[in-house]
Order: sequence, then C-alpha cells, then structure tokens
Amino acid sequence: MSPSANPPRDKIALSLPGGGVSGALYQVGALAALEDGIEGSGDFGTYIGHAGGAVVAACLAGGISANRLYRALLDPADPFFPLERRHVLAVDTFEWQRMLRTAYLAVRHGVPRLDPRRASPTPVGTTDRIVEELDRLEDSLPAGIFTLDKFERVLAEFFERREIGNVFRYLPRRLRVIGYDLDSGERAVFGGAGFEQTPISLACAASCAVPLFFSPVRIGERHYIEGGLCSMTHFDVAKACGAELTIVVNPRVPVSTRGESVPTGHGVGRSVRDKGLIWVLNQSRRIASKAMLDGEVQHPPEGMNVLRIEPHPEDAVLFLKNTRSFEARRVVLEHAYRTTRARLATWLEAGGGQERHGLRAR
Repeated sequence: MSPSANPPRDKIALSLPGGGVSGALYQVGALAALEDGIEGSGDFGTYIGHAGGAVVAACLAGGISANRLYRALLDPADPFFPLERRHVLAVDTFEWQRMLRTAYLAVRHGVPRLDPRRASPTPVGTTDRIVEELDRLEDSLPAGIFTLDKFERVLAEFFERREIGNVFRYLPRRLRVIGYDLDSGERAVFGGAGFEQTPISLACAASCAVPLFFSPVRIGERHYIEGGLCSMTHFDVAKACGAELTIVVNPRVPVSTRGESVPTGHGVGRSVRDKGLIWVLNQSRRIASKAMLDGEVQHPPEGMNVLRIEPHPEDAVLFLKNTRSFEARRVVLEHAYRTTRARLATWLEAGGGQERHGLRAR
C-alpha cells in the first residue's frame, strides 16, 4: 500500500471511550498494536477521550507513545506511571461529614412535625408521617463515595515530571477531554472553546467522575461528572477539529460468559450476578454503551469514516479478573495487543480507505 506524499494525519482522530482500569489497559494494548502495525499511527491530529480513556488520550497527545505505556504496565517494577489504588479509591471525607451534618438538620426539622398535637393539612397515620419525614434523609446521602482529588494531583505531577505540561494549548497534539456540567446538563469539551484554561489533570479527573462512585469534580464554580453519558465517540468533536477518519478503541462491551467460569473473590461462578452489585451495574452500563456506540457508528457525520476496535464479547470475560493482579493486567494487555494486530491485518488487506488517509502497514 502506498501512502499519499503527505499523509493527512491532521484529518485522523483517535477516540478513546472510558471503561475503567481494565478498559484503559485494553486501550493501551490495542494502541501499542496499532503503533506497531500501522506506520505513523502514533501521531494523529486529534485525541478525544472521556473517563479512563481521557488519561490515555492525554498521555498520547503529550507525546508519550502507547508502546512506552504498554511496557510500563507490563513491568510491575517500572515506576513510569505511579498510579496506585489508594489514589483512586480515596474516601471523600468532606461528603461523609456533610451527610452527618445535614442528616442532623433534617432530623431536627422533622421531629417537631411528628408531634400528634401539630395540625396537619391531610389526616395521615403516624407510620405514614414517619416515612414522609424519613424521606428528608435522601438529600443527605453523599454525592459520591470517593474523591478524585488525589488522582488529579498524581496526574498533575506525572505530566510535570514527563514534561508534558498541564495546559491544553502547550501540547504537541490536539486534545479534547469530555465531561458534563452537573447543574446544567451541558457537555463540556475541555481543551475546546471556553475550556482552554482548565488544567488537563483536572479535566481528566472531572471526566472520570462516575456518578455514585466518585463525587463530582469542582472546576471554578461548576461541578462536572463523567463524559460518556450521552455519547461514546463524540464524532462531532472530531468533525469540528477537521477529522475525516476516527479510530474508536472501545473497551466497554457487554461480557458474554456463555456458561464459562466467572472468577469471583469467593470461588468460581457461572453468572455475572455472582460478581455482585458492582458488576451487575457495570454490565448494565456496558449493555447501554454498546447500543449507544452501535447507533453512532451506523450514523456518523457526513464524510466521516470510522475504524472500530474492540474486544469480542466472549473475550471480555478477561475484564472480570482482578486488575490489581499483575497477572490479570498482563493477560488483558497482551490479549488486546495480539487480537488488535490480527484485526488490523484483516482491515489492511480488505482496504478500508487507508490509502486516502495516508495509512499503510509497517
């Protein structure tokens, strides 16, 4: 395959949807295969990411190769990216203190209303009145279990140490990180118009703020949450940046167990249900994400070509493993690399408009 004289790399965007820690591992393995399989694939015009994909996108846009990330994650002794579990799962003490304080105020306001001598506009029984007053406590629940403050600081220090810079306009490549404004519902395209001054580390943290698990991230006077709520690809952002081809590396596919053994902390299971509440919720999000992505890929913006890279549903059983285990990380990384190389070979042989976009096999 012969590329054009000047491969239009600025016309290619890389979109990295979120998928948790295992999803980021899959993306790194797949992107390392992309770098090894396609010439110049480590230098695209636009990098778009949300949630965990935003962190990977920021590293790539900052000039770090996928292969360097791949080697670092394969070697437990490599301190290149020193993110630890405690940096992500840090309890939000402020929110829990707010819960106790506001719960006390709710009880203080509710108790006088239970006085049987107090006049009520509607005659209700004592039990119903107690239930009504207990509803006040719903507003005292914490906005999230964990805070991403430590995670954001680790990212900021990592960017500084690797001389990436923590400002969008200083990056060697165009980066867009997606989040949503909690109080307006509007999408925030960090790095785009109106959000150029936001530190990259803070934008990534905001994009990772999955509701229920993480408290919304405050930027200025606004609060932001996860960026994958309404779109998996954000093709319109790629289009606005001039992209004609978007490569989507999607790790979030529903797990298909097909009767295979399901690894759990209490033995071998046969259903995702055996993984408990967190994985039932995770699987439901994966199902919704697949439907969303299918619709977006079937109807991309006019003139937009799409290359979709993702694991097979039956291979996604790998994601059920404990990613804090080095062996589990290695399995996901190596599987992503191997299967992506095979898929790229098929795509290149079939001819998917690669020449027009200046892509060729190494």
